[in-house]
Amino acid sequence: MPGFEFRVPEEEVVVPGLKVLVTGATGLLGRAVCREFQNNGWLVTGTGYRRARPRLLRCDLTDEDAVRGLLQEYKPDVIIHCAAERRPDVVERHTDAAVNLNVHATSTLAKEAAVGGAFLLYISTDYVFDGRNPPYGEDDSPNPLNVYGRSKLEGERETLRHCPGAVVLRVPVLFGEVESVTESAVTSLWLKVQEATESSTLDHCQQRFPTDARDVAAVCRKLSERARQDPSIRGVFHFSAKEQMTKYEMAVAIAQAFKLPSDHLIPLTEQPAASAPRPINSRLNCSRLELLNLSVEPRPFTSAITDCLWPFTPDKRWRQTVFH
Repeated sequence: MPGFEFRVPEEEVVVPGLKVLVTGATGLLGRAVCREFQNNGWLVTGTGYRRARPRLLRCDLTDEDAVRGLLQEYKPDVIIHCAAERRPDVVERHTDAAVNLNVHATSTLAKEAAVGGAFLLYISTDYVFDGRNPPYGEDDSPNPLNVYGRSKLEGERETLRHCPGAVVLRVPVLFGEVESVTESAVTSLWLKVQEATESSTLDHCQQRFPTDARDVAAVCRKLSERARQDPSIRGVFHFSAKEQMTKYEMAVAIAQAFKLPSDHLIPLTEQPAASAPRPINSRLNCSRLELLNLSVEPRPFTSAITDCLWPFTPDKRWRQTVFH
């Protein structure tokens, strides 16, 4: 079928069970979601595009026929839609391509999920808010400051318009088990921490709530399992870690966790003029999840970031311990 191809070892045995389709399965969150569902007995199908690899479907989500064929072929019970262009500065420069993925592909998935009777969970962002009056509840009025936030808000609206039983899950900046440190805005701070020979400025203005992708994945699974029994599980939910930190504070915490110097890190209290505007504090109120007992206790930042970064330390013995 044009638009997607499936590559899987011939010897794989498929057992009866609930089926989940994960878009963006090659990304940081997508990989965590696939692992979470697999570890809990689900049959997982993951899609990727530019970074597609064995055991994943290669699917262009902007190709409506390919998406339709994919869902008709695999008939998932649940769809977790992680695929997105999530880098605000990239979205500002390549708006059409980003809107195509964040809005139009989402609209297609929502329509096809509704036709096929699948439960759809759409991953959104705290950037739908302007950051001027936190914390933000699920029913507070969005007011995105940049094109990325607007595109994700439009994706939310398309999701719920075409698939009223869907869930929108808004999350903040994520980190986790990265394949390279540049994969997350949080783990990429490791590069700054290691450059101890020269001073480095870091934002000390925007308040962030760095959240482990593994925790988000667990929430996605819990929401999916509950929604299959309870049709009232629909609409907008928030999930976020609770520790409030600027990029400067994250970098200092990383340095301390690895017993590295942080004197070369310099707090910057003005937002760079060249970058897309970002909310100062888009803290999410997560009470709806918590009241329904669908949340998880977020991993503490220091232990979680140590977990994620120690494979990238210069000590080769650590590296061997992780991969063997």
